[in-house]
Amino acid sequence: MALIYVDNLSIGYKDKVVLENLSFSINKGDYLCIIGDNGSGKSTLFKTLLGIRHKISGSYSFCEGLKANEIGYLPQRTQVQGDFPASVLEIVEQGFVGQHKFMPFLSKKEKEKALYYLSLMDIVDLKNTSFKKLSGGQQQRVLLARALCASSRILFLDEPVTGLDVRSRELLYSIIEKLNKELNIAIVMISHNIDDALKYASHILYAKKDFFYGTTLEFKEKYDYH
Repeated sequence: MALIYVDNLSIGYKDKVVLENLSFSINKGDYLCIIGDNGSGKSTLFKTLLGIRHKISGSYSFCEGLKANEIGYLPQRTQVQGDFPASVLEIVEQGFVGQHKFMPFLSKKEKEKALYYLSLMDIVDLKNTSFKKLSGGQQQRVLLARALCASSRILFLDEPVTGLDVRSRELLYSIIEKLNKELNIAIVMISHNIDDALKYASHILYAKKDFFYGTTLEFKEKYDYH
């Protein structure tokens, strides 16, 4: 059973269609990389599935009890994010906010989860450190831990390694791979680096007019990529 099922979906903004007739599914444990040129509609697809932007036509649905506010989302890195005036733990705990309707405080279990996710990122020792004092790679790990607080089933990651040095990029990729393979969390990642996408992904969605969706092996065979 798919976590997200997309059927003949067309997306864009106002009256302009960016991608049309998209049909694919995202299953538990998948590692889907979305690739394509700048302006091809990758981020628009994310925002549509998250309910931030309206679809133009077609449909998509969440299965197995999944709700839009239960998708962990890591948007593109910006300087504004780097200036958050809060501690690492406070940032991570914000991930639970979308699941709260009336409860103003976190439960003991949620606080324990926040610390657990920080330990997965190997930065629990930084829990009381000001977020803006961290390196770019450390900040991304904090934001990834926050996304996990929102959902331990599926994560949407929008070019998470952009702007990071080689060591930080490889570390973040290894953490994401661990989340996917060991915790069986579905990963949906926008990537501008096709080599990285093919190295880690189980499935590829190529955002273009005659879009492609299939396994990484099917992509390599179709586009003769070695």
